[in-house]
Amino acid sequence: MDIILSGRRGDLPIYAAEPDGPGPWPGVLVISDALGMTTDLRNQADWLAEAGYLAAAPDLFYWGGRARCLFTTMRQALSGEGDVFADFETVRSWLADHQGSSGRVGVIGFCLGGGFALALAGTGDYQAASSNYGALTKKALEGLASSCPMVGSYGALDKGLRKEPEQISSVLDAHRIPYDMKVYPDAGHSFMNNHVDSEVPKWAVIMGKLSNSDYHEPSAMDARQRIVAFFREHLG
Repeated sequence: MDIILSGRRGDLPIYAAEPDGPGPWPGVLVISDALGMTTDLRNQADWLAEAGYLAAAPDLFYWGGRARCLFTTMRQALSGEGDVFADFETVRSWLADHQGSSGRVGVIGFCLGGGFALALAGTGDYQAASSNYGALTKKALEGLASSCPMVGSYGALDKGLRKEPEQISSVLDAHRIPYDMKVYPDAGHSFMNNHVDSEVPKWAVIMGKLSNSDYHEPSAMDARQRIVAFFREHLG
């Protein structure tokens, strides 16, 4: 269902998916890739709801045109601060306060959203995090010392993010933080995102070729199973 919350820059649209059956349910903030609110993002929220989680996916680009919003959002992802983080907190609070919620909230992100999941994992506001081919900034790396439990999924064919799995695992190991990290040998970037062709702009197609960005179903299904198992253990 589509819901409007009060965002930092006006009305913040989110797509929310509720599990069947009685609660309470843990909540999951679902953060999109660079394409924003798409059919794929809604599908990601839906499978999490089917697994028993109250899922909420905000539209990152609600306050202006895609190009302008994407540039600003990426800049804030690098800095680790800005209006987008206030919007994430709005959605997290909505999930925690929902009448069907258990009060425990996790975060999952894909590509751009995976980077945000890494940044949010160390804030103390989430009980579990899932980063899927998310880039690691210096600030997020430092924050991982106080991270919540983390499940990560990366593609071996994604040459631009070769260092992330080892760097993340090293910090989590050093601080004895539970984690599950897997690199899929036959997958590239965005292997869990199955976008509708008409929703993919030309620039994304070009960038996708450079990072071997194709949906890889066997890897995606395995990653989903691992995420659900990890969330059940650490989120509820």
